[in-house]
Amino acid sequence: MSAITLSHVSKFWGALRAVDDVSLTADEGSLLVLLGPSGCGKSTTLRLIAGLEAADAGTITIGGVDVTHLTPAQRKISMVFQSYALFPHLSVAENIVFGLRVRRVSRAERDERLKRVADIVGLSHLLERKPSQLSGGQRQRVALGRAIIAEARVCLMDEPLSNLDAKLRHEMRTEIRALQQRLGMTMVYVTHDQTEAMTMADRVVLMRDGRIEQNGSPEDLYNRPATAFTARFIGTPPMNLVRQGDRLIGIRPEHIRMVAGGDRVVRVKAVEHLGADSIVLCEIDGQPISVRLDGFSKVQPGENVAIAWDAGHEHRFDSTTEVRLEHIFREGRLAERWLQNGQDR
Repeated sequence: MSAITLSHVSKFWGALRAVDDVSLTADEGSLLVLLGPSGCGKSTTLRLIAGLEAADAGTITIGGVDVTHLTPAQRKISMVFQSYALFPHLSVAENIVFGLRVRRVSRAERDERLKRVADIVGLSHLLERKPSQLSGGQRQRVALGRAIIAEARVCLMDEPLSNLDAKLRHEMRTEIRALQQRLGMTMVYVTHDQTEAMTMADRVVLMRDGRIEQNGSPEDLYNRPATAFTARFIGTPPMNLVRQGDRLIGIRPEHIRMVAGGDRVVRVKAVEHLGADSIVLCEIDGQPISVRLDGFSKVQPGENVAIAWDAGHEHRFDSTTEVRLEHIFREGRLAERWLQNGQDR
């Protein structure tokens, strides 16, 4: 299997920088997620890796080989798109082996690979069916099977689960992750869903306006967001950010507790009961703040309640740049420094 490296890669659409000086590495056998809102450049980055778009600047290597100017076929990658892109008149088996037939792989080898792949993706009993006779999850398995049977060095996935309902998305992301680990393939996976990113990835690349906002493990992005944008994007509900002078104070909803008396008094606006816990939506000094409480909360909209949190759970950001401020002790006094993308500034 193969590692992928992008070095200062850019893609322009006229004056628009769809991908702006992006550098990243997907380690061999890892699952890297490109995460971000619509229009952030994540799908364009994936298409640049695939060779479906040409880079205007920078280099792309796969397995140590410069593929920047190679065709998609020459890059020897497989890809799963948001749409299943199945041939409706072909059976499941014919859809899976279609690429092998185009490349004139022998019938014996096609049959051998088909049997192995059908077992892996759980389609052995459905090989004679047409796509119209399959559920959404089964169709996605066909698309996965078609990608796996190519035995490519790299598998690219562009929001493959966005057409599925919530239950199927949960099942399929578990299956995809298990499959990737079982086969040891290098996978780059695009999604706007931070839950998919946090549960599947070895490494998450969060993008914004064509650039990398933060690149790190899921734990890094959750526990040490480099910017207020990362803090807002990662977490359900996202981190609370309260403006205090020239600082933004961030605190996760689960780190806030309700107390009997205290200096921080908030007004309850609404309560969302989720079963195992409740989200209490409040307001403090005209700013929204969410509190996650265990179980079924009995607080009511309109109540004034006191909240508290430990200082050790605070995240601080510069209110102008929205860059994380690290707190360090230097020569016996507390100092602050900027942290951008995990690097000191």
